[in-house]
Amino acid sequence: MIPFAVKKLVFYAYKKGMVKMLGCIFCQVAAREKPATLLYEDDQCVAFQDINPKAPVHILVIPRKHISSLNDEIKDEGLLGHLLVVAGRMAREKSIDRSGFRTVINTNAEAGQTVFHLHVHVLGGRIMAWPPG
Repeated sequence: MIPFAVKKLVFYAYKKGMVKMLGCIFCQVAAREKPATLLYEDDQCVAFQDINPKAPVHILVIPRKHISSLNDEIKDEGLLGHLLVVAGRMAREKSIDRSGFRTVINTNAEAGQTVFHLHVHVLGGRIMAWPPG
């Protein structure tokens, strides 16, 4: 688990533009500049296994275009729908569609966002507790 203080530091660095100097790791994954276990890709998005899984199946679906979070002005609303359609496809391919899966989008540090590039978590393969967090 990432300590809250670290999450706040990352968020502060993002807000001050420091993350832009280092580059976005998810943009690098989408451009195949950083290694990842890719499960799906098309012209709009990429899906890959999370390197720090919180469930037996933990997939991230990201847009190729850099969008920091749902707080950004998103002009292409269809892209958000496409990310969810791909999330469902990944659940079917991993055979967690019938037993159940969770989709999550964290927005900003207090919600648990640590990479400031919009991404959909697809989690499954175990019983999920409610409420989350």
